[in-house]
Amino acid sequence: MKNKTLIEICVDSVESAIAAEKGGADRIELCDNLFEGGTTPSAATIELAKKYVNINVNVIIRPRGGDFLYSGIEFETMKRDVLIAKDSGADGLVFGILTPDGFIDKERNAELLSLSRPLPVTFHRAFDKSSDPFKSLNDLICLGIDRLLTSGQEQSAFEGAGLISKLIKMAEGKIIIMPGGGINENNISKIISLTGAKECHLTGKKKINSRMKYENNRILFRSRPEISEYEIFMADQDRIRKIKEIINK
Repeated sequence: MKNKTLIEICVDSVESAIAAEKGGADRIELCDNLFEGGTTPSAATIELAKKYVNINVNVIIRPRGGDFLYSGIEFETMKRDVLIAKDSGADGLVFGILTPDGFIDKERNAELLSLSRPLPVTFHRAFDKSSDPFKSLNDLICLGIDRLLTSGQEQSAFEGAGLISKLIKMAEGKIIIMPGGGINENNISKIISLTGAKECHLTGKKKINSRMKYENNRILFRSRPEISEYEIFMADQDRIRKIKEIINK
C-alpha cells in the first residue's frame, strides 16, 4: 500500500482553517497577510483556530514581508512571538532567518529553535532565497530543524522539482522536505512523482466577493491595486477535497 501524502494548507484566517479541515487538510500553516507571503498571526487568531479545528496548527513567525534579514528589534519580536504562539496553543512553529550573504543564520535560528521546543519546527521558504541550497540544507540538518518548506529555489515547486528531488535524497530522512509554491490540482501528482515528497504545502484558495452593498473604489488600501479590496481569498474546501482525492488515487 502506498504511503499517504500529507497535505498542509496555508491559511490566513480562522474561517479558512475551518474550511481547510473540512476539505481534508492534514495540517494547517497559520499566518496573516498572505499577499506578503505570510506574517505572524495574532494571538487571538491562533487561539480561535485551535478552538475550531482539530488538526495541527503550525504558526509562522515572521515580523514583516520582504527579505529574511532582520534587525535586532525584529529578532526580539520574533522571540516574543514564538512564546506567544506557544502560549496560544500552537502545535508547531515556522520561521527562517538568513545572513546578509544569503546563508542560514545558524546562531539566530538556533536561538528560536531552542525557544520553540518541544514543538516541531519548519524552516520556511527563506531557504529559497539562500545562496547555496546544499550547504543550507546541511546547516538545517545540523541545527536539528524538523522540516523544510521549499519551491526548489524556483517560482513554483513544479519548476523546482529537480532540486527538491536532490534535496530529498541528500536529506536521507534526517529532515522532512516539503514542496510548496504554486501547487494545485493540476500539478500535485506530477510534483509528488518527480520528487518523492511525502508532504505538500498549498493554499487551495478561492476568490469570493465581499458582502458589502456599498463600494468606494476611489480609495485603495491594498498595495496591489490589481486586486480589488472587495474580493476576499479563502481556503476552498471543495478544491482541497478534490486535491486529496487526486493524490489518494
